[in-house]
Amino acid sequence: MRDGNLLRLLQSTRGAAIVRSARMSLTPEQIRWIFVYLFVLIVSVAIHEFGHAFVATKLGDDTPRRQGRVTLNPLAHIDPIGTLFLPVMGAIVSAANGGAGGGFGWGKPVEWQPHKVKRGVSMTTARVLVSFAGPMMNLLLGTVIAIVHVVLLKHDVLVADGHPSSILLFAAATNYSLFFFNLLPFSPLDGRSWAEALTPYRYRAQYEAFAKFAPFFILAIIAIPELRFIVSVPTRFLIQHLYTFLLGIL
Repeated sequence: MRDGNLLRLLQSTRGAAIVRSARMSLTPEQIRWIFVYLFVLIVSVAIHEFGHAFVATKLGDDTPRRQGRVTLNPLAHIDPIGTLFLPVMGAIVSAANGGAGGGFGWGKPVEWQPHKVKRGVSMTTARVLVSFAGPMMNLLLGTVIAIVHVVLLKHDVLVADGHPSSILLFAAATNYSLFFFNLLPFSPLDGRSWAEALTPYRYRAQYEAFAKFAPFFILAIIAIPELRFIVSVPTRFLIQHLYTFLLGIL
């Protein structure tokens, strides 16, 4: 495998489209990309929600375990509307308009009780740890996919511009996008917990006033292409530099 092929793909228009999402239209090939997107989203959401449930359980709350959420089975984490219907509808609409990407989606929220955590762990610390667990699982999954991808490329199992290679690159980018998106300090995203923890008490009222408008900020980022750079820029930066690093050491 020629390392330069993958680097050129990452930096090309085609590579940029894969990192943002799969380029879609209502052709058989692009319909397949809709199913690829849905599969990647379901697995990524399951990993994300499992992270929340696992850490909450380790901190002493048995609520996620009793509800069957400490599992990697995607069926336990799928929300019919947020994980299936809206993403598919968004992908179809995007494809019909010649655009890129799928729909906005989410998984079934993990229910847990901060007051049940072990002694010695404050509820604030527990909230931050449980909240970070989801995005960190996406970061971990994206990195594992990238490592496997580069190993397969280095051993000439895949070619950089082939369809399987594009799917792996898309899967890694999707998980990194979920990582950065969920760290935004807006409710109901996971980033709200660390934002609240870092906000001095005397400024808490101002933060709460700002948080009331959080859903509008989230919708704006999703709906306005010019604002998506908040997630797409760090995602592309991480993808390009990580692959460059992996190609150099593996």
